Amino acid sequence: MSHSPEPKPARSMSDLGDGSSHGLAPLQPLDLDKIDGFSSMLSQMRETAFGGRQLGAAADILEDMVADPDCLVVGTVSGAMTVAQMGLVLADMLSQGMLDCLVCTGALVSHGFIEEAGHHKFRHDGHTDDQTLFQKGYNRIYDSIELEQSFDQVGFVVWDLLDTLERGTPMASHELCAHLGKSLAAQKGRGILQAAAARNVPVYIPALSDSELGLLIYEYNDDVAPERGKAPLIHDPFRDLDHYKRLLTTKSRLGIFTIGGGVPRNWAQQVGPLVDAFQRRKTGVCSEPLRFRYGVRICPEPAHWGGLSGCSYSEGVSWGKFLAASEGGRFAEVFADATIAWPIVVKAVQERLAQRQ
Repeated sequence: MSHSPEPKPARSMSDLGDGSSHGLAPLQPLDLDKIDGFSSMLSQMRETAFGGRQLGAAADILEDMVADPDCLVVGTVSGAMTVAQMGLVLADMLSQGMLDCLVCTGALVSHGFIEEAGHHKFRHDGHTDDQTLFQKGYNRIYDSIELEQSFDQVGFVVWDLLDTLERGTPMASHELCAHLGKSLAAQKGRGILQAAAARNVPVYIPALSDSELGLLIYEYNDDVAPERGKAPLIHDPFRDLDHYKRLLTTKSRLGIFTIGGGVPRNWAQQVGPLVDAFQRRKTGVCSEPLRFRYGVRICPEPAHWGGLSGCSYSEGVSWGKFLAASEGGRFAEVFADATIAWPIVVKAVQERLAQRQ
């Protein structure tokens, strides 16, 4: 026998909240007349809505984690950000102490090294078909071109630098990146590897073989090294993992700044579950969980595609990668093209850090 639902009681005027009585914060209009820089613009955007509010929150959280002396800040970057000419934004973050380590794709380093070696990328005119581009040696990345001859010329430089690496001990990617960065130190200009090497910031490439740089190392071991009477280089990715895990235990708090997702994001975030599982399996309990307190993520990927690029920080809490908000976790997720949002956030934080000095 079905029952009719209980009628909802009618609301009177006295039942309706005024917002403030329930602790709601009022929104504020974006007033361009009161903006004198990126910092003040994002401070105002924090009081608006939608993506603007998240962008404002991202600047606040990045500033707080960078200014926290007890916080180690991890940067993770995927995607063709050096092709998109964001390399100097990342180099500034490294040289100005915003990042204590970088986890990235081999492509980011490969395309960045080409620029640091003095080569240029070009706009794709949108009219030339891809088969013609192939014949001319023009590698297309969306709306940009990387010259095949740039890969060739830089390849010879990289091979010569590989000759000077010590043999006998397996090589970690952060050691390779430090070696490449130091070789660029004498050149004019700024770049990712130069900036990282100058401050001894480790750069990890978890999927090294999935890049032009990895292919150059393969070619070197397979053909160039034997011709030059050199022993092949052995890459041990677990040396990176061990080095990274130990680095993260040097500070009492952790922050992460992420562009995109992919392997760099997952590799950087997996250390918490690694430590937790190891201690639990060894002792039956995990006494010191290694989780991120701060997080800023700029990525347009939605969660419903199922990939890690769109995975929310909240989901990461369930894995033991992040502190929950109730435990002090502070996170901002900006669903936007990084080439738009990233430089705005960094410029605002640069202004704020300058004011602190």
